[in-house]
Amino acid sequence: MNARTPAHPAGTLNPTEEQEELRVAVRSVLARHEGPAAWQPLTRDIGVAALAIPEEYGGLGCEGRTEVHVVMEELGRALSPVPYLGSAVLATEALIASGNDEVCARLLPSLAEGASVAALAWAEADGENARGTWEAAELTAYAEESTATGDWLLTGTKEYVPTADAPDVLLALARTPGGLALFEVPHPEGLFLPLPAMDRTRPLGRIVLDATAARLISTEGARIASRVRDLAITALAAEQVGAAARALEITVQYAKDRVQFGRPIGSFQAVKHRIADAYVLLEAARSLALAAADSGAAPGPAAAAKAACSQAYQHVSGEMIQLHGGIGITWEHPAHDFFKRAHGTAHFLGSPDTHRARLAKLLGFTAASRAEVLA
Repeated sequence: MNARTPAHPAGTLNPTEEQEELRVAVRSVLARHEGPAAWQPLTRDIGVAALAIPEEYGGLGCEGRTEVHVVMEELGRALSPVPYLGSAVLATEALIASGNDEVCARLLPSLAEGASVAALAWAEADGENARGTWEAAELTAYAEESTATGDWLLTGTKEYVPTADAPDVLLALARTPGGLALFEVPHPEGLFLPLPAMDRTRPLGRIVLDATAARLISTEGARIASRVRDLAITALAAEQVGAAARALEITVQYAKDRVQFGRPIGSFQAVKHRIADAYVLLEAARSLALAAADSGAAPGPAAAAKAACSQAYQHVSGEMIQLHGGIGITWEHPAHDFFKRAHGTAHFLGSPDTHRARLAKLLGFTAASRAEVLA
């Protein structure tokens, strides 16, 4: 796979032969290596962290974001805790979007190899919203230039950083007198605090910055955040589709195996209808996720995919618990993990309502026009 590989065959969203081979390889690794142990074989043997990195920085330079989509979908199926979203998507794409050749040449090769893991400290607490905010205009962490050293000093608390431990490379968004900027924090040790998360399959942490020394990467933090957000929610939509598909597969198999009144519960009309409705919602979401990846994570398709895939995954995971009955609420069954991941991802990088509002704005709808349409 390289920069000349087409995203899809002309006129279709069908995967290429190389993308199917990538899917098989990732699924095989995840079947053999559970949990964090999958990270090294995924990066060393398959090169998943190098997919979106340009060739001049040691990456594979794949065109578009469809290969990342394949990887994220498989990681979602396995509810894998590996740091792909935080390192290979959020942090890596922030570096690429910065356009800083010196920093990219220094940091990206080791990230492409999986030899180091990066994190982007972005979200902050919102007093009115326990889920935090990713909106550039609402970020309050600030940077002051040190007259003594020429470096910058960052102050503020960053929430929901997707990493299990202190990363090797830490990037942070902070406000300067000239606007939002992207920084590298060269010594992240001691800054990371693990957060007690509802979803045990996605480790999250808090980064506390207290006049912490940092190096300026780019003064165009708002532009970088906007681009990275669309890339990340496109990747997250793929993860949601993969997880929802696996949750539905498990539920369908249970409906075939579970017998009540001498018949499999899947033969009951009410159960059939609920499974069919979940399948239709999932397939619609899958199409939007593929379209967003094929568009290169354009803002409109990305926002539509995040909203639809969040809704589909939440619905499917809820039905998984309901149709499993009592076993669906036990700790031993994976249903609760799918349910928790669904609700966590729905609000990560902005809620479905946030992205529906973005999409409406991109399409030129105002509050008045929306009311007219509904009337």
